This record gives sequence, structure tokens and C-alpha cells, in this order.
Amino acid sequence: MTSPPANAAAVAYGAHTPSSPALALLLDVDGPVASPVTRNVKPEIIADLVALATAGIPVIFNTGRSDAFIREQVMEPMIAAGMPSGTLIHAICEKGAVWFSYTAAGPGPIHVDHELAVPDAYGDDIRRMVAEDYSSHMFFDETKRAMVSVEQHIEVPNAEYLAEQELFDAEAMELMKRHGLGVVRLDHHEPNSDDEVDYRVDPTIISTDIESVRLGKDLGASRAVELLAAQGVTPQAWRTVGDSRTDYAMADWLHHNDHPVKHVDVRPADGVPVKPYDILTAVDLGLEATLIHDDAGAAFLRRWREALVG
Repeated sequence: MTSPPANAAAVAYGAHTPSSPALALLLDVDGPVASPVTRNVKPEIIADLVALATAGIPVIFNTGRSDAFIREQVMEPMIAAGMPSGTLIHAICEKGAVWFSYTAAGPGPIHVDHELAVPDAYGDDIRRMVAEDYSSHMFFDETKRAMVSVEQHIEVPNAEYLAEQELFDAEAMELMKRHGLGVVRLDHHEPNSDDEVDYRVDPTIISTDIESVRLGKDLGASRAVELLAAQGVTPQAWRTVGDSRTDYAMADWLHHNDHPVKHVDVRPADGVPVKPYDILTAVDLGLEATLIHDDAGAAFLRRWREALVG
């Protein structure tokens, strides 16, 4: 993989990070940072992110969300909270297909790996399908550049959405077959005529992403290391944070590539797998196991701020 040119933002704005910071944070956004209910980020989380980044701790977002979501829900609040001009934040979006960096001056160039994009014709059909059959429960995310995503309307009860999601996902799989494309959803594989599977239907608790099988949080972790390397930064250790089993791929990749890492699971009720690295939950902070999502994410960020910033 060639190194992405996103370090241009660092050069343009003179952003600086110590060459060997004690930690680097690789953060999923939905769940640990943004509430899966409101989709917003709490002011105290923004304040802690700014404080950690200002102290030279690399803060990198690794999310399925679009660059537009990160700009609106994370970047703009961080800048408004007083992020210093010498601070550079990296955002890896759409599970590695899109990435950009930003400073207090705003975002740098948006980079898109078009080879990882879902075919436009399929995306157009999904847009029509949502408008005609599913618009009461979900909307088509027009901000995605490579993935095709639908998301639950905030006002719809989650149980109702999840029932409708099953129907949508099945129809999305069938539509993929009609386009002659191989697809997988969880353990259900539907190869194309060449016995290949190139795309994935990936359900979450509030959305469904339709994406290249080459996308994932492991690709995001790889891009994160490249982005820091382009700045001359090699963290002494990493903390990855997520709310689903697929988020463990961040720590898996880092561990496999000899980067010291611990993973924070802010929704361990999904099941905590056995891994060759440490896994932390709210209980490890002396907090109730019922503390999940952005409440747990906020608790970890505050603990790291206290330990690393003071």
C-alpha cells in the first residue's frame, strides 16, 4: 500500500506531534465518541479530545462514518472548543476508503480510494429501494463516497428498525445478485458467477453498510500507522476503542504488526473474545458494567487525560 498524501495538511499548517508519544488513540466514532441514540458528541468528550491532542497524543478516528459526519460532529466542535493551530487530527472514514486530516484552520484534502467503491448503478438502485419501500424507518446516506449506507431515523424505535433492517438486508443481498456481484452478510455467502465475493452487507445496531470486503477497521489501522509515519511519529503504545466485535480488527492488525496495543470495548455485552492483547471495559476503571457507549468512552478519555495531561 502506498503512503497516502494526507500529510500535506501537516506541512501546510506546521502541525507538530512528538516523534514518540506515550500513546496513540485509534477511535471508532459511533458508540465510543458519538451517541448511537442522538448521533451527537458530548461537550466533555470534545474537551478531552482537544486536551489529549494538544498534549501531543495522536487522536485518530477510524470509522464507517463519512467525512461529512466527522467534519460536522467532531471537527467543528473541536475547533470551536479552542483546538490550537499546531494540532493535527487524522480521520479515516468509510472503514478505510476515505481519509483526511484537519487542524484548527479546517480540513485538508479528502482522499478516496475509488477502487474500493460500490458500483454507482447498485447504489442508485438502493437509493430508489429505500425511497419506495423503507423510508419510514431509514434513510439513504448521501454523504458516503465509497460505501452505500442506510441508517435508522432517530425518531424510530430501535426494535422496529432492526426488524425492518432484516427485510432490507435480504433485499439488498438479492439486488447484489441481480447485478452479478458476489456478496456476504454475516455467515451467508452468495458468490458471483466466478465464485467470488467482492462486497459485504454489514448490519450494525443503527445502520447497514454495503461495502467492499477489502474495507474494515484493520485497513483503517494500517492507514493510521502510515499517516503518523508520514509525520515521523511512532507511538510507544496504542489504545483502540470500539463498540462491536468488528472493531477488534484495529487491535488485531496493530498487534500482528508488532505495535503494543490494548483494546477498549465500550459494549462488551456482544461478547469479549479471547485475544493475545489486553481488553479493557468500564469495569477496569472501577465503574459499573452497565456503563456503555459514549458514557464509557467518555470515562476512558477522561482517565487518559488525567494520566497524560493532568
